[in-house]
Amino acid sequence: MAVWMTAASVASALNIAVLLVLLSVWARNYLAVRSKHALGLTVFGLLLLAENCLSVYYYVLDPEVAVLLRSAAPVAGRAMTFVAILELGGLLFLAWISLD
Repeated sequence: MAVWMTAASVASALNIAVLLVLLSVWARNYLAVRSKHALGLTVFGLLLLAENCLSVYYYVLDPEVAVLLRSAAPVAGRAMTFVAILELGGLLFLAWISLD
């Protein structure tokens, strides 16, 4: 289970990095254009950033929750890792189209 939790925390940390890049693009676009679409992307990015920061906090920094998560069934760790990796793939695709 520890390997899966480490992979999930790494994927969540990478999500945070990609989200910071995307948020800078989306916020800059909103300030330049003032469109609802750019505002929506910025709010979405902020909420997703909060979710990933909370995930990293629970996976790495909160000792009680980290122990609980590491002692859970291996299927839970695989599922959390899979979701974090899928999220990373989606964010990388958004970064590719946003930075193009």
